[in-house]
Amino acid sequence: MSRITTHVLDTVRGKAAAGVVVRLDLRDRGGWTEIASGATDADGRCRDLADDAAPGTYRLTFATGAYFASEGRNSIYPEIAIVFECAGEAHYHLPVLLSDNSYTTYRGS
Repeated sequence: MSRITTHVLDTVRGKAAAGVVVRLDLRDRGGWTEIASGATDADGRCRDLADDAAPGTYRLTFATGAYFASEGRNSIYPEIAIVFECAGEAHYHLPVLLSDNSYTTYRGS
């Protein structure tokens, strides 16, 4: 089983993005099923999405529009969705580097 975590860094401010709502979904035959949700902490981390994820296709969705609105900023991205394959082993840490008009993601450690 795999652990799934994330964190969000606001590259414009050069700081962690606290309070970003994150949802974790699992793809099944009927589409997507939510299996966890949370919000990033003061360090921009969401550490408790899944501790025992089975193999499958997952989607992390970040409510970036609400985050930017809370900061008094505009963005072209109301949400960001990252779809990834989980082999059911090891740790899947998927950070987001966020700015008002771009984002980057990668598999971290």
